[in-house]
Amino acid sequence: MNFILYAVPFFFVLIAVELLADRWRGVRNYRLADAINSISTGVLSTTTGLLTKGVGLLTYAFALEHLALFKLSGDSVWVWVFAFVLYDFCYYWLHRMGHERNILWAAHSVHHQSEDYNLSTALRQTSTGFLLSWIFYLPMAVLGVPLLVFVSVAALNLLYQFWVHTKHISKLGWFEWCFVTPSNHRAHHAQNALYMDRNYGGVFIIWDRLFGSFQEEDANEPVIFGVTTPLASWNPLWANLQFYAQLWDDAKRAQSKWDKLRIWFMRTGWRPADVAAQYPMHKPDLSQFRKFEVPLDGRQQRYVALQFGVYIALGSYLMNLEQSLPAAALLLGWSAIALGLFTLGVALENRPWAWKLELLRLASNLPLVWLAPLVGLWPASAVGWAGLFSYSLLSAIGLYWCRNRFTRLAS
Repeated sequence: MNFILYAVPFFFVLIAVELLADRWRGVRNYRLADAINSISTGVLSTTTGLLTKGVGLLTYAFALEHLALFKLSGDSVWVWVFAFVLYDFCYYWLHRMGHERNILWAAHSVHHQSEDYNLSTALRQTSTGFLLSWIFYLPMAVLGVPLLVFVSVAALNLLYQFWVHTKHISKLGWFEWCFVTPSNHRAHHAQNALYMDRNYGGVFIIWDRLFGSFQEEDANEPVIFGVTTPLASWNPLWANLQFYAQLWDDAKRAQSKWDKLRIWFMRTGWRPADVAAQYPMHKPDLSQFRKFEVPLDGRQQRYVALQFGVYIALGSYLMNLEQSLPAAALLLGWSAIALGLFTLGVALENRPWAWKLELLRLASNLPLVWLAPLVGLWPASAVGWAGLFSYSLLSAIGLYWCRNRFTRLAS
C-alpha cells in the first residue's frame, strides 16, 4: 500500500488548518512564494522518485537475496516493530551524515532552505537523495527485513515527520525525551550556532541523546530558520542544484587533484585552502538576518497560485497511475512538471523575462497534447484536446492581464 499517496489529501487539509491557526493567533508563518517553493520541491521530488526509486529497491532486493544473514517473516508483528526501530536508526545515520559530508549535504540541504517553518516545509524534499541514501539501509537487508516491510516502515517514518514541522505546538513534556517533536525539530532546522547540526532522529530522539547530537530548544535563543548559504531563489530546480554547483566550482578552482576529488567527501563546509583564500565565503550576520523576499502584487500571486494547482494535480495523476504508466509516459510527465515549476519559480522571482517564459510554457502544451497519447500518458480524445486548449487560452488571457505587472515590478 502506498501510504504517502493516501496521505497527500490530509497533508493539504492540515496545511489549511495551520493557516487558520495562524490567522486565529495573529501570526504569519506562511508566505505564498516560500510555501509554493517548498511544495514545488516536494512535487519534483515525488515525481522524480517515480523514475528513480528502482535504484534503492533493486539494491535492497539484491542485498536481501544475496547478503541476508536471516530470513524474517513479514507475518510477525515483532518483525514490523524491529524494522520500524531499525529503520529510524539507519535514518539517523543517513541524516547525520547528510549534515556532516559535502556530497550528502548537497542533496539534503534542499529540506533546510526554507526560512519559514510550517507544515509546507515538511514537503520540501530532495530530488537527488536517491543517489546515495540506499547505502544506509543495506543493514536492514542484511538482517533479513522483507522488502514489503522495509518499504512500509520507510513510508510510516516519513509520515511521522510531517507533523513536527510546525511552530504552533510547544514542548510536550516526557514525550520530548523519547520522540522527535516540533520543539526539538525546530532546533534541527535552525541556522543558529547553538542548534547547528543537532537532532537527527526521524521518529525517536533517543539516538541523538545516545550519540551526543541532542540540543533542546532554548527560549533564550530564538530559532532562525534556513541555511547559512541562503538559497535566495524561489526556483525548485536551482534549490536541488545549488550546493552541487558550489562544490563543482570549488573543485574546478582547486589546484590540487586530490582536493578536486576529496572536496565531495569532506566534512560539510570544507574547502581547499587555495580556493577559500581566493574565493572567500562570508556567512551572514544573523543579527541582521532578513528573509529572502521578492515583491509581487495580488494579480501575480493569484496567477502563480492557480498555475501551481495544475502541477499539483498533474503530480497526483502520475502518482495515482504510476503502476500502469510506461517509463516514457512518466518521463514526459516529469518533464512537463519540471518545466512548469521552473517557470513558476521564475515568475515568483519576478524576472524581467518571466512572462515570455510563461508564454513559451503555454505554447509547449501543443506538442504535449500530441506526444502524451503516443507514450501512454493519457488516451487521445477530443475532450483532452479541448481541455488543454481551453486551459492554455485562459492562462494566456490571465498572463496578458498580469504582464504589465510583471514588467513594471521587475524593471
